[in-house]
Amino acid sequence: MRSFPDDLAQAQRDWTTTYRRLAERPGHTDLRRRLYRLSVQLFFHPHWQQRRPGPAAWQELRALSRPGAATSERRPR
Repeated sequence: MRSFPDDLAQAQRDWTTTYRRLAERPGHTDLRRRLYRLSVQLFFHPHWQQRRPGPAAWQELRALSRPGAATSERRPR
């Protein structure tokens, strides 16, 4: 599993939480705006500056935000 910066992993967790809240309460502009801002933060994070992420990298990052995921456990590449 890849190693991700803490702020990138936190942004993904926030994105997942916001997405779920928006699914429960559709139409809330504040949640849509927050989701948009978090999406931009994730996509343009400096971690991806050297090389754009592929599908596997996104999948691993999303796995960190799932309930029960060991967020403090980070393995080197």
